[in-house]
Amino acid sequence: MTVVTVPYEATRTPRVKRPVVGGALLLPAVAFLTAFLVLPSLVLLAYSFMTPQTGGGMGFPLHLSSYMRLLTEPTYQQVILRTLRIALITSVATAVLAYPLAIVIAHGNPKFSRLVIVLVVMPLLVSVLVRTYGWQILLGNNRTGAINWLLADMGLKSIVIKLLYSETAVIIASVHVFLPLMVLPIAGSLARIDPSITQAARMLGASSWGAFRLITFPLTFPGLAAGLGIVFSLTAASYITPAMIGGRTGAMLGNLLEQQMTTVYDWSMGGAIAVVMVLISVTVNLAINRLVDRRVNAMNAGNGRNK
Repeated sequence: MTVVTVPYEATRTPRVKRPVVGGALLLPAVAFLTAFLVLPSLVLLAYSFMTPQTGGGMGFPLHLSSYMRLLTEPTYQQVILRTLRIALITSVATAVLAYPLAIVIAHGNPKFSRLVIVLVVMPLLVSVLVRTYGWQILLGNNRTGAINWLLADMGLKSIVIKLLYSETAVIIASVHVFLPLMVLPIAGSLARIDPSITQAARMLGASSWGAFRLITFPLTFPGLAAGLGIVFSLTAASYITPAMIGGRTGAMLGNLLEQQMTTVYDWSMGGAIAVVMVLISVTVNLAINRLVDRRVNAMNAGNGRNK
């Protein structure tokens, strides 16, 4: 038998390119947010301490008078309290309305769930301006509004519901505008819950309400916290909805900010209002997350003791 020796030719293994570092992928987003969010926010923060100049623009000396006026004058205090009240009521109302829809989406019949998802998401495809115009038509005072016109057509001409240009109108429209942003995170939390947990509770004698209150509801706290934070922040910063259907009695901090920046040209006060709006949103979100973390930790500790 003849042995044939084949010469070995060394081949260079191609170098594998190193994967792109994760931080590099974030650079475009970081640059965009820095240019169009961080820097303008810093400019507003600086303006809130500066003094308007005679020839235009802002300059020295620095002062705190804008913050003092905003926090001490009754007119501004009323706007701040109204903003907090409307944002809080809207957040709670959307949460109450969101849970039934989220339960249907997460655990309902698949075909019906898809239909509900479409109905929930569809308003997001329409401009907030258009939706607010719709509520303006519905809530119109006297006989110009659809609701009052319907009451008159039913023979109830003595009943006139005056909702337009009020806090109630702002809350109703805000709930409609921001409801999808509450439904989706809660539905996501519900979808991650193992159905066997609630089934076991029912087998042990718990009612449907008891199983929801003691098991399902606590397990949805992360989604609820996300929804509350989003809805509260967006409602507190609303401008279009309160401007169109709130009137003077429904004006919020966003409307006051626009007035100071474009009508009064008091950029120092406008900057102070913007800073206060950011602080309110950050504080409320931190408080919500803190409460949820404490509740989740308490639940985990209880489960650990039961094992």
